[in-house]
Amino acid sequence: MTTFEGFPVRRSCPHAPPSEYAELRARAPLAKIGSAAGRTTWLVTRQAEAREVLADPRISADSTAPGHPAARESAVRRVLIDMDGAEHGAFRRLLTPEFTLRAVRAKRTRLHSIVDTLLDGMLAEGGPRDLVRDFALPVPSLMICALLGVPYSDHEFFQSRTRIATDLDEPAASQGAALMELRASLVDLVEAKAADPGDDLISRLLAGPATRAEVASLATIVLIAGHETSASMIGLGVVTLLQRPDVLAALREGDLGWPAVVEELLRYHSIGEPVLTRVAAADLEIGGELIRAGDGVVVLGATADRDERAFDRGDEFDPYRATPRHLAFGHGAHRCVGADLARAELEIAYRALFERIPGLRLAVDAEALPFKYSSEIFGLHALPVTW
Repeated sequence: MTTFEGFPVRRSCPHAPPSEYAELRARAPLAKIGSAAGRTTWLVTRQAEAREVLADPRISADSTAPGHPAARESAVRRVLIDMDGAEHGAFRRLLTPEFTLRAVRAKRTRLHSIVDTLLDGMLAEGGPRDLVRDFALPVPSLMICALLGVPYSDHEFFQSRTRIATDLDEPAASQGAALMELRASLVDLVEAKAADPGDDLISRLLAGPATRAEVASLATIVLIAGHETSASMIGLGVVTLLQRPDVLAALREGDLGWPAVVEELLRYHSIGEPVLTRVAAADLEIGGELIRAGDGVVVLGATADRDERAFDRGDEFDPYRATPRHLAFGHGAHRCVGADLARAELEIAYRALFERIPGLRLAVDAEALPFKYSSEIFGLHALPVTW
């Protein structure tokens, strides 16, 4: 059995998960956290074992269960996120119609309009511009606000609360308060939609079997997950592509397609590390280790997405590789329901940005870029560009 001390380790390189995790992956697929006082928690470092953990119904997502590595003081479970089995499936089915491939295709026209309008503004004002502020954040924020029926005028509020809630340097009390404020605003919006429904997800959820409190919880999840992750990926992807002019040339010449580039960027960056936390509900064996009921399990998704057993030269960005089966959206029953919408946002944003501003370049040295090393969702605080 392998033991790992000093978990968690923060990133120190913007282009890779912590090297300590890579070294651990080379030694074992599972390792026990040595500093977990009074309980047992396992780290999962490799792709095959990560998929096995995330797909096994004996592994629970309930963060209120004893032994969960991200256990919260509150005994109140979050709708969808903390649920398993049929209960989880019932709430997931309420969201699924909004995020099917067909539904996402219908949303592409709005996405194109959002992206083009933002680029029109950037081009009219000229460079240099902060691409995070002026493009990467507004693209998914405008889309998710339109989907939920949230006034876009509120975007600064929910973005600020999301930043606090995901900042590892913030005290737990501050993180909790930010989430409570965000949830309270969604509760108010749900009440308003109940009195005056519109053509939006919240109104459609209210017409179904979910209670108003459950609708507010689902809306909070969609709001948080629907903008911060895509915004981070847009920024990181732009930085990566600007450093690979050969890839941009291949895209312009038609030798490479945007869908393949998007998938490889998702694998390469896998921005949440770790967010895949679970607890064993029964004894089981994975990777040659006996995981007992009550043991915590942490899947190091970004590290597993560099696993050389699954990806040749996994530490390299290679959009020519066969479509990678990455963990950027998770795996199994809790796989991100909005994955196809996120893919569409990234493809449309990248394509339009580089086609309409072919001379795009960094306005500062790459070494000076302010990365979010303290955030649960890795990304950039700002991205100065010009053309």
